[in-house]
Amino acid sequence: MLSVAIITHNEEDNIGEALESIKWADEIVVIDSFSADRTAEICRGYTDKVYSFEWQGFSEQKNKAVSMTTQPWVFVLDADERVTEELKKEILNVVKNAYPSPIPLPQGEGAKGRADGYYVPRRNYFSGRWIKHGGWWPDYTLRLFRREKGLFEAREVHESIKIIGSTGYLKNPIEHYTYKNVDDYLKRMQTYSILAARELFKKGQRANILDIIFRPPATFFRMFFLQLGMLDGIYGIILAYLYSVYTYKKYFELKKMEENTKF
Repeated sequence: MLSVAIITHNEEDNIGEALESIKWADEIVVIDSFSADRTAEICRGYTDKVYSFEWQGFSEQKNKAVSMTTQPWVFVLDADERVTEELKKEILNVVKNAYPSPIPLPQGEGAKGRADGYYVPRRNYFSGRWIKHGGWWPDYTLRLFRREKGLFEAREVHESIKIIGSTGYLKNPIEHYTYKNVDDYLKRMQTYSILAARELFKKGQRANILDIIFRPPATFFRMFFLQLGMLDGIYGIILAYLYSVYTYKKYFELKKMEENTKF
């Protein structure tokens, strides 16, 4: 009834726990981008459906994984995420009974009953601590869907699933062990900021000096004050600052792309 789709690249430190949390699924499909570590080897300890493909982008890799599943329902999991026992039970209830969303559906979505896709909350951790504010909780993301109803939209980064049909919400969260520390965040920020800038550029958006000057402090103000990041203490300060740096980097890269097209 249920396939789990995962993409990986050099995730030997994470993938074992992720797979252990969903080993109860009927099928696990892994698309690996020729990892240089033991990622593929670890995956083969849980499934024989481990395939290697050159990196084509987040959306493309995940669509490839979904296309190779065979069960009616698909759950998409990242290597740094874990499915809790409570979420497991909730997912199994959906796929076995296709029951209505346990949380009332927004008006116009799933009004006739059973949903075709389900948003799942994520409990995000930074440096081992659950971050409850700053926009990090509940962080709903669509992860469970009928195989023939869902597809990842083509995006450079922050890919999302488009559902042809109705959507609902599950109650229990995915455990997401995101950035291990500040260094981990800064390392990945280099890649993500460029991808995000490229996505904005493709959509026709351009940056000016005001974006570079005012958007970073606006990001800090939103996360720390408006979204109550202050309640997470020192972690709230650190994350608001890091996201403001990311915002600066994103719009700086967007400005560079614009200037490069003039020559």
